[in-house]
Amino acid sequence: MAKVHLRNITLDNFHECISLEVEESQKGLVASNVQSLAQAKVNPNLFPLAIYDAAVVGYEQAQLPMIGFTMYEIVSGVGFILRLMIDCKYQRKGYGRATMLEVIRRLKLYPEVELIATSYQRGNETASKLYRSLGFIDWDIEWALDHESEVFLKLDF
Repeated sequence: MAKVHLRNITLDNFHECISLEVEESQKGLVASNVQSLAQAKVNPNLFPLAIYDAAVVGYEQAQLPMIGFTMYEIVSGVGFILRLMIDCKYQRKGYGRATMLEVIRRLKLYPEVELIATSYQRGNETASKLYRSLGFIDWDIEWALDHESEVFLKLDF
């Protein structure tokens, strides 16, 4: 089973982060890492993180390549997982699931987080299957129910 280690985006790993790419068929389904990092720069509620294989734990400089990017937001009692992208070279190896489990674990550590949520673009069956397999269910909050392009899910804990 894949295990991950999450690290802050720094000057040392910034270029590696913005060089990550999803498969061609996924390009319209996730925001670019550059866009996400720009949003995080101006919004203190956003937490962007680099995804590495857990084998880098204990090394000040990661000894393995970055495998993906994730970002969450904490607002109004909700820990919202906004981004999850795994580079095309590392997909289908369990890193997406391992990252979601680690982000969920971290969000549960914030006393102000009462609900964990995420969303995916309609038609992204891979994301739907992953999130639902982790226990996410449709979020029946009024503003999310009839969203044109996204499906919103919540995880009660």
